Amino acid sequence: MSHSVKDIATALGAQAFGAVDLLIERVSEPGHAKQGDLALATNPKYAEDLSNGHARVALLWEGADWQALGLKAAIIPSRPRYAMSALTRMMDPGQGTDAGIHPTSVIDPTAQIAADVSIGPFTVIGARAVIGAGSLIGAQCFVGADVTLGANAFLREQVSIGARAQIGDRFIAQPGARIGGDGFSFVTAEKSGIEAVRESLGSQDDTDGQPYARIHSLGAVQIGHDVEIGANATIDNGTIRDTVIGDGCKFDNMAQVGHNVVMGRDCLICGHVAIAGSARVGNNVVLGGMTGISDNIFIGDRVITGGATKVLSNVPAGRVMLGYPATQMDKQVETYKSIRRLPRLLRDVADLKKAVFKTPSND
Repeated sequence: MSHSVKDIATALGAQAFGAVDLLIERVSEPGHAKQGDLALATNPKYAEDLSNGHARVALLWEGADWQALGLKAAIIPSRPRYAMSALTRMMDPGQGTDAGIHPTSVIDPTAQIAADVSIGPFTVIGARAVIGAGSLIGAQCFVGADVTLGANAFLREQVSIGARAQIGDRFIAQPGARIGGDGFSFVTAEKSGIEAVRESLGSQDDTDGQPYARIHSLGAVQIGHDVEIGANATIDNGTIRDTVIGDGCKFDNMAQVGHNVVMGRDCLICGHVAIAGSARVGNNVVLGGMTGISDNIFIGDRVITGGATKVLSNVPAGRVMLGYPATQMDKQVETYKSIRRLPRLLRDVADLKKAVFKTPSND
């Protein structure tokens, strides 16, 4: 697969300079570029490595002097980072999945499969499932009963989607993603120690330990359009109502969404984030890696959390949060600076005490 410099620039909405008929076969980092590669030197720091490779063409930043860099051609977009989205889509060789339905797949006769759907080896499609046009279902996937999967879905290998999930168009699930497992819901016959701790914030009652009874998940999962789920990420069914994920949300690997969560559109959920049951998350929220969201709280629109933040109470729209427990980032940073100054402060106090106690009495 190769494209001319001119064709790539046109696809990116970028400017092309120099020998625009040169063919590009691959994308590479500047220091490893060979002939036929497009080197990604999107700022001057990366361009320093061009001399270590053999690139003839590079993707550069606005205002770059491509000829001074020894290149034969250049592509210069207005926003290089954004241009990489279209560029990587254009150059993606895919996973090598064969078209059509593999003979080892097991498809219930009541399932509705669009004519141009590809289904990989050892995949199971349940009763009354609906698979939209242009979808690609990888090897060893499971699509449960009464699932609806929209057009142009792409399920990598070993993705499972539980019964009754409703998923929009252009859904992407990375290897091992799990949609529609039961929620983590258990209850004891009498008030439990953990309930007492929740109410008292620290004190247990004298109730003996009790076995846990399972609360079944009667709800399912609803996912909007243009959603991507990372490898080994999980979204649980709702208890009574459905768990809901809005359009355009993107989940990194090993993220966890609990039962009854309702999430707005265009949220970015980074790796190892855990959102507890019945939390509500607004639109355009960004949760940094290892953020934890407590159950039954609300996160407002455009909230951003730093890595490892633990949110224990409602957060108004537009806040930037950090720490455990989460506070506004600027306040958390100032608190951290104060903590770092504590050893020096304690030494100063100790010196002052010594000086005071050594002072001769005026009696």
